[in-house]
Amino acid sequence: MKHQSSRRESAAQATAAHVPDPRRFEASKRVLLIDAFMNRFIRVGGIGVVVAVIGIFVFIVSQVVPMFQSARIDTSTTTGLSEALPEGDYVAIASDEWGERPLALRADGRFFVTDLNEAGRVAESDFQFLEGDTISAVSAMPGSGVITVGTAGGKVHLLDYAHEASFSGGKRSVKETLAKGYTGTFGGPVRRVAFGQSGAARLVAALAAGEGGDRLVVNLIERKRSLVGSGTWKETASIDLTKTLRPGVPVNSLLVSNRADTLIVVFANGEVDYHFRAGNATEFELRQTFRPFAELSNPTIASAGFLFGDVSLVFLSPTGDNVIFSLYRTEAEPVRIFHPTKNFAPLESKVTDSFFTKSQRNKAFLVGAGKRVSLRHATTEKVRWEGDLPFSVRHALIGPKYDALLFFGDDRRFHRYALDDPHPEVSVKALFGKVWYEGSPEPKYEWQSTGGSDDFEPKLSLVPLIFGTLKGTFYALLFAMPIALFGAIYTSEFLHPRNKVYVKPVMEIMASLPSVVLGFLAALWLAPILESRVPSILCIVILLPAASFVIGWIWSRQPQSIRKHVPAGREFLYFIPVLLSILVAGWHLGPVLEKFVFTVNDVASGTRIGDFTRWWPAVTGTVYEQRNSLVVGFVMGFAVIPIIFTIAEDSLSNVPGALRSGSLALGASRWQTAWRVVLPTASAGIFSALMIGLGRAVGETMIVVMATGNTPIMEWNIFSGMRTLSANIAVELPEAPHHGTLYRTLFLGAVALFVMTFAVNTVAEVLRQHLRERYKTV
Repeated sequence: MKHQSSRRESAAQATAAHVPDPRRFEASKRVLLIDAFMNRFIRVGGIGVVVAVIGIFVFIVSQVVPMFQSARIDTSTTTGLSEALPEGDYVAIASDEWGERPLALRADGRFFVTDLNEAGRVAESDFQFLEGDTISAVSAMPGSGVITVGTAGGKVHLLDYAHEASFSGGKRSVKETLAKGYTGTFGGPVRRVAFGQSGAARLVAALAAGEGGDRLVVNLIERKRSLVGSGTWKETASIDLTKTLRPGVPVNSLLVSNRADTLIVVFANGEVDYHFRAGNATEFELRQTFRPFAELSNPTIASAGFLFGDVSLVFLSPTGDNVIFSLYRTEAEPVRIFHPTKNFAPLESKVTDSFFTKSQRNKAFLVGAGKRVSLRHATTEKVRWEGDLPFSVRHALIGPKYDALLFFGDDRRFHRYALDDPHPEVSVKALFGKVWYEGSPEPKYEWQSTGGSDDFEPKLSLVPLIFGTLKGTFYALLFAMPIALFGAIYTSEFLHPRNKVYVKPVMEIMASLPSVVLGFLAALWLAPILESRVPSILCIVILLPAASFVIGWIWSRQPQSIRKHVPAGREFLYFIPVLLSILVAGWHLGPVLEKFVFTVNDVASGTRIGDFTRWWPAVTGTVYEQRNSLVVGFVMGFAVIPIIFTIAEDSLSNVPGALRSGSLALGASRWQTAWRVVLPTASAGIFSALMIGLGRAVGETMIVVMATGNTPIMEWNIFSGMRTLSANIAVELPEAPHHGTLYRTLFLGAVALFVMTFAVNTVAEVLRQHLRERYKTV
């Protein structure tokens, strides 16, 4: 009994020892603290990421917004006001680079200089040139450094003016110099005069009265340069164009381009003659006669002038209509002639005594009449600013730095106003619409930020860059998507588990390759190979997939007695040699195909030869470039494949095994199970993989910088290059002036990339949720 009692006590103690301790489910304070910290850390980190993304977007937008502001001119406050000049008729004005010491020419030949930094003090210059004659015509082209004066005595004087700055005690002082550069005789009183110069050549055109009527004469003045310096100006030719005048039709104005090759004659009836001098010729050719306002009831021209660069003419009608004609050549025309390209809003005032002046830095110009002034820009076809001044304008100038407007009013005073218009060449149309640029026969999308001359017209359309981004992405996904998706399906559903452990590391190594290395290989290794092997690529693209399907179909038709000798999931080990043989055969079959199919006539030998690089342009009319979209598709696709493959394979592998087992138990084959059960269930994840791959391709930079010609063209030709938004930023930003127009336009490109990525991700998330809801019960 005693022994039994002892055993019962031992059993009770053992039972008590195995009773679960209720405190075993309680977490320690250390674990709770770590858990609480991590929850808050993750929450704060997520909020931080969102705030950082929003902050980046706000910063980028803040760099773009100032670009769309209009010009600002405060007419209530002048930055310089001169004393009233002496009584008289002032026929021309000129200014220095800083707009501090403008000078005015009076009809009696006297010059008056104003110092706007010294309370607008006026002083008369000692320079004299008329010698008892009187001024009958004058022309002062901004920035030329020359005032051309015609006299009643039949002479034309070229008056050279210059301004020299000196610094003393940290203060700048400007001193002007005036000199007579050339004097020519034209027989009778000069009614109209014009001047232009280019290098060592000057062209002076004058309309002078004669016994039989007006005469139009153009003098060519040149000087020779030698090792000891420049020589003196000498008249080398005199060209009589009197026969081109209209009897009884007065000439309103003459214009000469700064290339010294173009003469424009504006008649009182609204007709315009365009004369051209080719090269060093001493004869002019009348190339065109046109009427800018032919459709108006009053077709006369109130004022006319060249834009900066002397490729475009600006015309203003008496009713305020404003049009621009530019030089370009069409296929039906052997030479460039003037065509209408821009039509501005009419000036909001009656034009009685109009004026015109051009900017010396860009395609802006100033027109007006009386108190009404309008600042306009030719590229954007926009009115930058328009308003009324408290005085009537006699003469006007735009500051050489495009930072001031200088007016000479009917009160005989100079008025200088500050101009704040840092981005005149920007508008929504210029960035995203078709623009009719100088020299182009039609409006078009074009990106060309810089040129070889100061009068270059920036072309800042983002459309070719957006197109290039979409084009590169399309060809990259065209190559990457089928390989990545079929590879993911095969790896998840058919590959032997022991072989799967090698696939993922290989894909991770592919994803880790730097873009600059891939771009370097594409440009210097792959592109030269593909240039001469496109037919081989075509053979491989056709033969390899076809052979894979044929091999798979034949293998599936083999009896079990044969298939049992190959372990399931390792069939590829036996098929790889066959596929490699087909690949090699396709590579060597390419030149044979090229020889018989892609043939062109060889001019040198007179025979037909096989050359795909010449056959493609001849048949399609498009170009063939070594660095093209095919190269980008291969290399950028190579960079995108690991991303799509990894995410898609994970999505397929995470499909519950019970779904596979159920499908196979009902008699479905492995391929039917993969296609009809596994693939729909994992479709949300696969779609996410595609969208992430798309985002990777859209933002790729170094590959497209190095593997394409970086040409911003708009064509789907697979054998031409492109320029993407990201590549454009990488190429242009180092040379963009800080806060300049190009700088801010590149930031706008970044905004476009941001918006494109955001739109793609938003659409992807919506579709992913839709697919997830649709197949969640499968």
